[in-house]
Parts: sequence; C-alpha cells; structure tokens
Amino acid sequence: MNYDLTRLLQSWPYQPGQVAAKRFKGRDGRQKIQLRVDLGVLQMNAEGRPDGKRPLGMESWYHVVVARLEEHRATHAGSEDDFEVGPEECGKLQQECIQYHHRYICLFQLEDFAGVETDCERNLKVFEFVARHAPTEEAAWSLLQFIPQLLMMRTRARGTAALKQDRFDDALLLIGDGIAELERFYTENERPQMTEGSPELASLREWLSQISVRRPISEVERLERDLAEAIRSEDYERAARVRDQIKKHQTSGS
Repeated sequence: MNYDLTRLLQSWPYQPGQVAAKRFKGRDGRQKIQLRVDLGVLQMNAEGRPDGKRPLGMESWYHVVVARLEEHRATHAGSEDDFEVGPEECGKLQQECIQYHHRYICLFQLEDFAGVETDCERNLKVFEFVARHAPTEEAAWSLLQFIPQLLMMRTRARGTAALKQDRFDDALLLIGDGIAELERFYTENERPQMTEGSPELASLREWLSQISVRRPISEVERLERDLAEAIRSEDYERAARVRDQIKKHQTSGS
C-alpha cells in the first residue's frame, strides 16, 4: 500500500479561506466526502458517524449515552433524576459533534442542503440532551456554545435552498426565523448581552438585508410604488388608473 499523498495533494491545491469538498463512492460502496485542508485531506462517510466507527457497537456516542439513560429509567421507575453525563462523556460527545460539523460544512459546499439540516439537527439534539443532564452549567456550556454557529448554518441551508428555487419570500421568512431563534437562544441561556457581538447574528442580518434588496418585486408591488409616486406628484388621473390596475390584479388573484 502506498501511503504517500503527494500526488493527490498536488492535483488538488489548498485555497485559504475556501471550503473545497468532493463527494464520491468509496471502495466499500459507501458515499464518501473529502475536505481539503492546509496539511492534507480529511475523509468521512456521507452517512452515519463521519469516521465510520461504532462506539460499543452503536451508531455513535450519543446513542451509547441515550442507551445508558434508558437503563437508568428502567431501574428508577422511569425517572431521569440523578442521571448525569459526566465530563469524559461530554468530551466524547463534543469530539463527535465536531465530526458532524466538518461534514455539514462540506455538505453545504456540495449544495446538499437536506444533508446539512439532518446533521445540524442531530448535533442540536445532542447539545440539548447534554444541557439537561450535564453535572454543571460549565459542562453544559462546553457544548451549548456551538449552537449559534449551528443555527446559522441550518438557516443558511434553508435560505439558500429556497433561493435556488427563486422563492425569495420564503427565504426571507426562513432567515428571519433563524435570527429570532438565535436571539431566543441567547435570552434563554441568560446571555442577552452576547447578541450585540454575535458574528452569527451579524452574518444573518446582513444576508437578510442583501436579499431584501435583490428580491424581485411583484407586479402588484410595482403598481403600489407607482401609485405612491403618482400621489406624491399629485397626478391624480394617473393614480386613479393605477388603482384600477391594482384592483384588476387583486380580483384575478395574480
């Protein structure tokens, strides 16, 4: 086996600041994703746990911890009292979530927006689980701190998917929902002051502004602007004609 990656790396130059990803079918028949990084290439499975490992025979460490919770419930009359996710397990879950983070970044670049949502929601579920069962707020925040970036990426995926289909109004609604979700996260975690310096919020707000400017206006919106202009210039005959056109469009449902 030849372990030298020189030829691969020379044929796929690293571009600083750019996400370069490829998707292909591996020798095992499974879909793989490669991410070019400055010192080489990261390879991961496109489905399941990215590194392909099965901790204790399960799909992921998250599944292992959930199974432990189920055992706890079985011996405590269904109660979750006294169940904790310890520091070592928090560390394993964090490392595992980073794998999924790398993958959904690649999936976004590959325009697999459904895959981005799946991995984002998977990590969000893990973060919320740890928040309920971590022994301390500090341990919980070690994972919760990644939620803003995750919510931003999920919003980016949803909004971009809508824009690809020219659904500008849907995109604006989805981005607005993402912004509100981020603001709610900071408030619920008693960190409202972080909204001012949040790069994720700033990024989504700027994106929302850009799309609002680019969004094509409907015929009715164009007529309403014409009407406003006619009224401002006191051209009441033109205003009356425009009103009639607006009524026709509204009556026809267009």
